[in-house]
Amino acid sequence: MSLYVLDTDTLSLFSRGDALVTQKILSTSPLGLAVSIITVEEQISGWYDVLRKATTDERLALGYASLGQSIELLQNFRILPFTRDAIRRYRELLELKTNVRKMDLRIAAIALEFEAILVTRNLRDFSRVPGLQIEDWSQ
Repeated sequence: MSLYVLDTDTLSLFSRGDALVTQKILSTSPLGLAVSIITVEEQISGWYDVLRKATTDERLALGYASLGQSIELLQNFRILPFTRDAIRRYRELLELKTNVRKMDLRIAAIALEFEAILVTRNLRDFSRVPGLQIEDWSQ
């Protein structure tokens, strides 16, 4: 069975109820789905930014509610770690000067280490990573 790693953008589409992404995720075995610890970091730190910048009680309450919803959503997925081997692969990818953002390269390194298929809308950047299998479930 293939392992599909949902990129941060795909997870965000799923959390917003995107019909195509939701259908594909729900039709895939839960054992075949994962997110990287980098995606967890991006999701959580995004809500931390909202909380730090909140200037009204309403915005603060919304930020905490959204943070809680993100944590609940993430609990439904296997979370792949950024292991020493993945870090080594990440460093090798950096040396290739692919012009891909560091966080995306970290996600790519994790997907490569787990021999997984990365599910993302960001085909332009991730297609620059040698050996990385990618799919877009939003189309």
